[in-house]
Amino acid sequence: MNHDKEEYLKPTDMIDSDNETIIQYAQANCGPNKQDHLKMAIHLYNAVRDDIRYNPYSPFWLPEHFRASVILKKKNGLCIGKAVLLCAVGRACGIPSRLGYADVINHLTTQQLINTLGSSNFVYHSFTEFYLEGKWVKSTPAFDKAACKRHFVEPLEFNGLEDSLYHMYNKKKQLFMEYIEFHGSRSDVPLDEIVNAFTKEYGKDRIDEWIEEWNQFENKLRDFYAEDVIDEVITV
Repeated sequence: MNHDKEEYLKPTDMIDSDNETIIQYAQANCGPNKQDHLKMAIHLYNAVRDDIRYNPYSPFWLPEHFRASVILKKKNGLCIGKAVLLCAVGRACGIPSRLGYADVINHLTTQQLINTLGSSNFVYHSFTEFYLEGKWVKSTPAFDKAACKRHFVEPLEFNGLEDSLYHMYNKKKQLFMEYIEFHGSRSDVPLDEIVNAFTKEYGKDRIDEWIEEWNQFENKLRDFYAEDVIDEVITV
């Protein structure tokens, strides 16, 4: 292992790959061949993608909101939290793993989420990068099969050899996800960057309202899967 890959194997406070529940989950979901990193990464990707429910209303301002073991226990999280969990189980299996970030436009979302954000821009969307077959490969575990079905999108597959990023179009040939800007890769969660980016994009007043609402209700009144999908007529 090259020295520059070692930092992508180490546990951190949020990527707690040394946590016993993370280790157990990783071992249970990495497949039968414990020596083949590529096949292990594919198994881990599929597990995290579908075991953890996508929840865009998850909190995001404290370290525990993105800690891998917390996401695993909750069984739901933002794309950021799901990417952190996938990164953690990758490291637990000895696969160099890191986090990538990008701003995206979500053309097919829910009206309620648009109203909450005041925007269709999703800043610091996150994905996981594995070092496989001598190169870094992107994988995006955010949308589980149930979420994909509601938005008429095929579940995003990952073969370990090519980058797996959001589809630009859905099954109806409508615009789905559009990448605006990539923010590079990180060995750990850049929490301050994420909170600052959210505050800049959505406004401090909205952020304060979200925090107050969460502290009061723990977001129990919101269910992304019960909301109205926006069905834009944008075809190719």
